[in-house]
Amino acid sequence: MAELEPRNFLQPCLLLLLREQPDHGYELAARLRPMHDGDGDAGGVYRALRSLERQGLVRSEWHTSEVGPARRTYYVTPDGVTCLDSLADSLEQTHEALHIFLDRYARVVAAAKRGCPEGSRIDRRADSCGYTNGVHAARRADRPAGH
Repeated sequence: MAELEPRNFLQPCLLLLLREQPDHGYELAARLRPMHDGDGDAGGVYRALRSLERQGLVRSEWHTSEVGPARRTYYVTPDGVTCLDSLADSLEQTHEALHIFLDRYARVVAAAKRGCPEGSRIDRRADSCGYTNGVHAARRADRPAGH
């Protein structure tokens, strides 16, 4: 998961934004805000774009304007699309693992709020603390069948 840690999440976000549409760095930084919990550091966005460009995942072109200075437009490359697809697959696996973790965490916290003893096995077939007919689910699971 190291490649998808929050500090490394900027690059997949930028690839996705550029796959949606080519754009200028400043506009990319603005479009990025809802997806990335960065501090709005436009410098970080430009550094990431240069890194993506060095890797061949993004290309850029200068466009002159009759009004204002020339601006660089960034585009995702075919290699960038392939990389984005791979990153999205990895993120989906991470998403699934996080949901399993968070669901289990929520059950443990809910059991603790109900006053269940620490280490109680959360069993949906049992009562709220993991007991069925007065026998704790974890102890039941340790007994051989028929006992």
